[in-house]
Amino acid sequence: MAASADPRTTQRIVIENCAIATVDAHDTEYASGHVVVADDRIESVGAGKAPEGLGGVVRRIDGTGHLVTPGLVNTHHHFYQWITRGLATDHNLFDWLVALYPTWARIDEPMARAAAQGSLAMMARGGVTTAMDHHYVYPRGSGDLSGAIIGAARDMGIRFTLARGSMDRSEKDGGLPPDFAVETLDGALAATEAAIDEHHDTSFGAMTQIAVAPCSPFSVSTELMRQGAELARRRGVRLHTHGSETVEEEQFCKELFGMGPTDYFESTGWLGDDVWMAHCVHMNDSDIAAFARTGTGVAHCPSSNARLAAGIARVPDMLAAGVPVGLGVDGTASNESGELHTELRNALLINRLGAHREKALDARQALRLGTYGGAQVLGRAAEIGSLEPGKLADLVLWKLDTLAHASIADPVTALVFGAAAPVTLSLVNGRTVVEDNHLTTVDEDAIARATRDEARRLAQIAAGA
Repeated sequence: MAASADPRTTQRIVIENCAIATVDAHDTEYASGHVVVADDRIESVGAGKAPEGLGGVVRRIDGTGHLVTPGLVNTHHHFYQWITRGLATDHNLFDWLVALYPTWARIDEPMARAAAQGSLAMMARGGVTTAMDHHYVYPRGSGDLSGAIIGAARDMGIRFTLARGSMDRSEKDGGLPPDFAVETLDGALAATEAAIDEHHDTSFGAMTQIAVAPCSPFSVSTELMRQGAELARRRGVRLHTHGSETVEEEQFCKELFGMGPTDYFESTGWLGDDVWMAHCVHMNDSDIAAFARTGTGVAHCPSSNARLAAGIARVPDMLAAGVPVGLGVDGTASNESGELHTELRNALLINRLGAHREKALDARQALRLGTYGGAQVLGRAAEIGSLEPGKLADLVLWKLDTLAHASIADPVTALVFGAAAPVTLSLVNGRTVVEDNHLTTVDEDAIARATRDEARRLAQIAAGA
């Protein structure tokens, strides 16, 4: 089967002689096969050589020693934290937030853009082709932060969802953020709808989409949760927030609302197949059943959960119940590497420390979390997340014949269990974003300088506040 294309103008990229993990519904794999990309779509995938007589071939790649997979999909992040890495390294979530909110509340547009560039660059170099950013800190007078973040993704050529976050519950209302770090209810809703108006693209293959994303139960009023859900459904966009991350959050919800996080979310309209939650570490059987019943998705962030001592999410139980689960880097102030491909390994290893032990996850389940699972929770499984004819040409060619992987016979095992694999080629919409482990669309050295300079400037401003 092949995607239709105009033979007079089609440009094709042919990759041959590579192992292929399609991550389709049947987990189809080829020990030695081919992928043909026609413009921005996958045209054919199969065993052996590509079909003879293809026209418009602009590039032919010998993939010997490589594995092709769908591009990785990141489902939870906070880009701005790139310029506050390495701080509050021995704190739990609530103490970490209290320590860092005063600094985060002083970011401005140049800082947000530089931090987005750094975050996106590290993910893209590690095989991410679709990213998201949950940005919820909008200090007064800070400039167009949403536009800066979206512009960074556009320049890099990464498919992107901005989860336009918000906070309106500050310290004076019993929340954690400083009073000067939050928006008003009406201001947050108006700004979120303005972001949808300006940036949300509903077309197949869209490069930019917007989600409605109040930050968390302990930084957002109940009315913002309710009206945020109503806004999202009125405008036909997805909903995202943090949920059930720590035992302290559960206690907070019970004390403030008289119920646990999942019941609170359901009472405010925040369960449904258009919703995904970050973390979901402390979920009982009833919570998991509610997520499965409503189709609510989860962004699993194993490294961040370990860094902040939040706990081990019950991912095997979620998957068994039918809950959609993807992987997330989370903000780089709680996962300083900022790379999603390391989360494949960490998801597998950390979940094996839980109740299911060695049966918790295997290599192919971990790869599915980072590809098709992520596409599911972002609502884009019809477009990305697996290698199938007609889907968008978002794929990664991983080099597995170096010292780091050469003695591991199974390529998927090598990718997930082994060291981080170099990326020989990464395509988004058929366009090269990474080649030979380097970004092709932006200047990595310039990004490094900008992020370092903006981190210093933010630290100076925070110190003088």
